[in-house]
Amino acid sequence: MKATKFNEDLRKLDASDLNEKLKELKEELFRLRFQHAINQLDNPQKIVETKKNIARVMTILSEKNA
Repeated sequence: MKATKFNEDLRKLDASDLNEKLKELKEELFRLRFQHAINQLDNPQKIVETKKNIARVMTILSEKNA
């Protein structure tokens, strides 16, 4: 999914949904890091992509709280 489409979808969510999405992304990042540590991760770029998505969610959350 492109970043702009991802951002548009996130901006439609309320704060509680964004917090849930943030929790899901952090769990996914944990699983990806674990797979990477035991050499079972096919595409290490997914770690970078997940980190960026976490940052996007956190940015939108801070905008909504301000």
